[in-house]
Amino acid sequence: MDIEQKQAEFIDYFVKQAENQKGSSLVNVIVEATSHPSLFAFSEILSVPSIIQLQGTEFSVYIDVLRLFAHGTWSDYKSNAGSLPPLVPSQVRKLKQLSLLTLAEVDKVLPYDLLMVELDVSNVRELEDFLINECMYSGIVRGKLDQLRRCFEVQFAAGRDLRPGQLGSMIQTLSAWLSTSDNLLVSIQDKIKWADTRSELDKKHQKEIEDRVEEVKKTLNLKADPEFRGHEEICYAEPGGVMDYEEDRSRPKRRRPPVS
Repeated sequence: MDIEQKQAEFIDYFVKQAENQKGSSLVNVIVEATSHPSLFAFSEILSVPSIIQLQGTEFSVYIDVLRLFAHGTWSDYKSNAGSLPPLVPSQVRKLKQLSLLTLAEVDKVLPYDLLMVELDVSNVRELEDFLINECMYSGIVRGKLDQLRRCFEVQFAAGRDLRPGQLGSMIQTLSAWLSTSDNLLVSIQDKIKWADTRSELDKKHQKEIEDRVEEVKKTLNLKADPEFRGHEEICYAEPGGVMDYEEDRSRPKRRRPPVS
């Protein structure tokens, strides 16, 4: 089962849980969702009416927690820790995983020094253990640890929830990509037409050459035929040549006088 299908199942589960709870009971749902080891998308939970109704209540801070896990990073939490409830270890791990996904959106080659700062990790061994055990094994990223260059080369990273205002930017990016693809398609079609035309011309030229070769072969075969050669010799013999030969045969031969 791929990560997208798993996400859909977990999201559906927590959305239904949130729809059936109110007040303080929703806090437990939020903590459970943000601690779940296989859930990395939270926008659908944020849009549940009962969650929205927490705004302005004593539990409204947990809406901020959900927003943090939907769009924020570990650095964001540290900057606002005073106004947010403390996180349990499973939430800390989850938020650091999400922080890696955010970094992977920007760059596919992530230096170890940057990762250690953003993930609040003290040494390379701890960082590599986190990348392997908590990120690659969970399926949210795939990549290569380059110890020589001290960087993590990202080959795949799961997507996060869209941030407010990000949808418009994404639409513009996709529109530009679509326009470029259309232009590329037209160019490819033109080249295909040119190649087809060139191919037809080459076939026609090849056919002409083959026909000429066949004509030459027929001519050579005809000249090599003995009947054709005999006929050719007769046609090109000198006039009277045969008669002269016959006349020479009918004349008496003169004998030379003996030499004394």
